Amino acid sequence: MNNIVWHPHAVTKQDRSRVKGQRPLVIWFTGLSGAGKSTLAGALEEALAGLGKHTYLLDGDNVRHGLCGDLGFDEAARRENIRRVGEVAKLMVDAGLIVLTAFISPYREERDLVRNLLGEGEFVEVFVDAPLSLCEERDPKGLYKKARAGEIRNFTGIDSAYEAPLNPEVHLHNDGAPVPALVESLLAALRLRGLID
Repeated sequence: MNNIVWHPHAVTKQDRSRVKGQRPLVIWFTGLSGAGKSTLAGALEEALAGLGKHTYLLDGDNVRHGLCGDLGFDEAARRENIRRVGEVAKLMVDAGLIVLTAFISPYREERDLVRNLLGEGEFVEVFVDAPLSLCEERDPKGLYKKARAGEIRNFTGIDSAYEAPLNPEVHLHNDGAPVPALVESLLAALRLRGLID
C-alpha cells in the first residue's frame, strides 16, 4: 500500500448528487433470516423509484453469486462479506445513489465498520425485528429446518449469534404487518430525517 495514492477527480459526490437531485445514502436492512429484509428493501426501492430516485439494491444472496461467491459462512467469511458490501455501497454513494442493502449482518462491529466508511447521515440502519419463532415459521428458503436438523452450521439465530442494533435509525417491528404499511413507515422516517423529499 506504500506506493498507492488516492487520485482525486474533478466531479465530486456532491456534483453527482446535484445532477440526480437527491441525497446519496445507504439504507442498511439487518435482521434474522426470514425477517423480511429483502422483501421490504425491494418494496422500498420500488417506492423510491416511483418518486424518481436513483437507487440500487444489494441483496445478500445475490452478491454471493459474484462479488462474494468465494466466501463461506464462518465468522471470518461473514465479516469479509459485509466489508466487501460496505466498500461497494460506499462507491455507489459516491456515485450519488441511494443504496439499499438486505443482509443479516449479524455483528454490530461490522455494521459500524460500514457506517464509519460513510459520511455523517449517509448510513441509515433499519432493524427488521421479527421474532425467531415467526422467522422459523416463515422459513422461505427452508434454512431453519436444515439448521435445526444439523445440516447447516453457523446459522444465525440457531447456533450463531445475532447482535441486534442498539440504536438503529429505524426499528421496524415486523410481526406480520402488511408490507405497504411498513414501506410507508420507512418513507416517513426518511422524510422526517430530511433524507428524501
